[in-house]
Amino acid sequence: MPIKVLVVDDSSFFRRRVSEIINGSPALEVIATANNGQEAIDMVIKHKPDVVTMDVEMPVMDGITAVQKIMASNPVPILMFSSLTHQGASATLDALEAGACDFLPKKFEDIARDKQEAITLLQQRIEMIASRRVRKVVEKPEPVAKTTTPVAKPTTARPATSALKNINDRNAAAATPVAPAGKRTRASGKNYDVLAIGTSTGGPVALQTILTKLPRNFKLPIVLVQHMPGTFTKAFAERLNGNCQISVKEAEDGDVLKAGCAYLAPGGKQMMVGPNGKIKIVDGSEALNYKPSVDITFASLSKSYSNKVLAIILTGMGADGRDGSRMLKEKGSEIWAQDEASCVVYGMPQAVAKAGIATESIPLDEVSKRILVELKHE
Repeated sequence: MPIKVLVVDDSSFFRRRVSEIINGSPALEVIATANNGQEAIDMVIKHKPDVVTMDVEMPVMDGITAVQKIMASNPVPILMFSSLTHQGASATLDALEAGACDFLPKKFEDIARDKQEAITLLQQRIEMIASRRVRKVVEKPEPVAKTTTPVAKPTTARPATSALKNINDRNAAAATPVAPAGKRTRASGKNYDVLAIGTSTGGPVALQTILTKLPRNFKLPIVLVQHMPGTFTKAFAERLNGNCQISVKEAEDGDVLKAGCAYLAPGGKQMMVGPNGKIKIVDGSEALNYKPSVDITFASLSKSYSNKVLAIILTGMGADGRDGSRMLKEKGSEIWAQDEASCVVYGMPQAVAKAGIATESIPLDEVSKRILVELKHE
C-alpha cells in the first residue's frame, strides 16, 4: 500500500508540482491537498495521511501554527518547505521545535545538481520519515536562561548544494545487532580534549536537546557538524547560543577551540580542525555529497587529537560520519551512536553501529547525562 501524503501550500502551482513528483513514485500517493494551515488540520483529521508536506507562510493559518496544532492532537510526520533566507531558517527551526521531522528548500535547484536528483531526494525524504513514530507535542519547552555574553556571529556562508545518496534501508539491517545500549553509569577512565557531534535529519532538535543540558562551565570545546544550508547554520547557531548555557557560534576560519564553546560547521563549506585546535573553513570538493561533511571534520580531528576525542553520531540519513568515526576509533577515540528508537532517521547512527565502531547506543534524552558522567563533570 502506498504511503499517503497530504500536500499543503497556498500556491496552486507548487501544490501541483509537488503532487506530480510524489505521485511519480509507486511507493507514494497524494491523497489530498490544502492551501492553508487550517485546511491542513481538517484534512489530517479527515484523510489520516502518513506524511504531510507543509509550507511555512500561508493565509488563514501559517505552517508553524498548523504544525503545533497537528502535533498536539493528531501527530503525523511533517516535512517543511522553506525559503533559503535567514527569516525562512528561523521559521523552519520553529517548525522543527514544534514537531516537524525534516525540511527542504522550496527551490529544488538549491538541493540538487539536476532535476531528477531533486525529484529522487524529495521522494526519499518522504519515504524515510513515513516510518517515523511521532508523539504528541504538548508545549514548547522553555529555553534555559543565558548566563554568558553571546559570542559574535560571522557572515553567512553560501547555501549548501549537497545531495543525499546511498541512503541506508533501515529495514534491511533489522537483523544486524547495534552497539550495546547506553546503560553505563561510570566513566570509562579515558581523557578527552574535544567533544565532536555529527548529525543530519532530526539533528536540530537532537542537538538542542543535548546542548541545553550542558553546564556553563563545560570543560571541553565542542565541534558540531549538521547537514544544513549556509543561512540555516547561522540562524541555528544564534538560536542555540540564546538557549544554551554554553556559548555556540557558527565557526569561522581561524577560530581556536575553547572550552565551553560549541563551533557549528557553516553550511556549504567544510570544517577541519588542525593542531592546537585551529579551525579551517574551506569550500571543499564539489564532488562531495555533504557540505559540511562529518567525515571530513572527524578525519581532521583524528589527525590533530588522536585518542582524545569523544565523538557522537546522531539521527540522520545516509552514512556520513562512518569513515571519520572509523579513523577516530583506530586512533583510540571513543564513538557513541544515538539509538534507533529516538532517531528521526536511523541512518548515520546505524552505519557506525553496523560497522562495529560505536561502543554505545544511547537514547537521545540520556546523551547529555552520559557525556557528563564520562567526563566526570562536576
